[in-house]
Amino acid sequence: MNSRALLSWSTAVLSVLLLTACGEEKKPYAWQLPPGFPEPFVPADNPMSEEKVVLGRFLFYDERLSGNGTMACASCHEQQRAFSDAKATPSGSTGHAVPRNSPGLANVAYLATYTWANPVLDTLEKQALVPLFAETPLELGMGTRLDEVLQRLREDPLYLELFRAAFPDQKEPIHEDNVVKALASFQRTMLSGNSPYDRYLQGDITALSPAAKRGMELFFGERAECYHCHSGPHLTNSFRSKDTKLSERDFQNTGLYNVDGLGAYPLNNTGLFEFTNNPKDMGRFRVPPLRNVTLTAPYMHDGSIATLEQVLDFYTAGGREVTSGPYVGDGRMSPLKNPLVRPFELSAQERADLIAFLESLTDQDFVKDARLSNPFDE
Repeated sequence: MNSRALLSWSTAVLSVLLLTACGEEKKPYAWQLPPGFPEPFVPADNPMSEEKVVLGRFLFYDERLSGNGTMACASCHEQQRAFSDAKATPSGSTGHAVPRNSPGLANVAYLATYTWANPVLDTLEKQALVPLFAETPLELGMGTRLDEVLQRLREDPLYLELFRAAFPDQKEPIHEDNVVKALASFQRTMLSGNSPYDRYLQGDITALSPAAKRGMELFFGERAECYHCHSGPHLTNSFRSKDTKLSERDFQNTGLYNVDGLGAYPLNNTGLFEFTNNPKDMGRFRVPPLRNVTLTAPYMHDGSIATLEQVLDFYTAGGREVTSGPYVGDGRMSPLKNPLVRPFELSAQERADLIAFLESLTDQDFVKDARLSNPFDE
């Protein structure tokens, strides 16, 4: 163990020992919520604790969690990119292509569903099972080598202490259920709420530039109509908190593809249709939040649009016409497209204003937050 890893180990063990020494009676978890943020929904069988968060942070950054020991959650979710990875689509630990873009994780605690189009995954615990255990496509590849992965953790004195502190009532706490619970607990602390836009909403009228203010008016106005889908505190209609009921899941087809003239999407990326087999669900995907959107390029479920400027081109055209390659077709004419996605015009100034507003959603404190950083680098 090198000196840096030893220091991380010592710091983590000291932290959990101090936490567990504060008394046997557990106190409610002390959320550090940005101003105006409600308390996130947390499943009853995985109550938050500081010990789980500490453990989850180490697991999130540990490549030993993958089957072949080469990839961590953080490999596709980098903090400096708001926990995305700047790739159109990533590759799994064995090099297999993953067909969908790695989304950013800012405020992921508040989503109603997870991944791009699975209506069943309504908690972070359920979502974690996909990258850990799924084989088509294979991501971390833990499923076929589960015993080997868990043995790696059991042989590490750091994890012996961290798991015992996080799950003190269990005699043998190092198992897959607790790995999932700890990862989910850590991800619920990925809270972003100090962008210029946030400060403006909190009363600092100087936080937004004049251009960003004009862009905000466009964004929430009836010409651009962005707000119909990108609404609420996190600029997505996928939202859930402790005090809100889980509403009907909302997925949208934006006219990105129209392969057969009837609205078809590429076979490996059909969206909600993959789970429902309802033809009306072809090409429908979850609406992504827009916080820190300038850091999470490229865009769309398949990363096929490189820049925010090109995203504006897409929406002002009312969809996309693909003129070459295997997916030729005019998405603007798709019969399955949301009717709100329709052509409209923006002047050069208005386009710049909208971009300025989207840039105001960037929270630099979030991407530099030491509580979310790689503990093995400390």
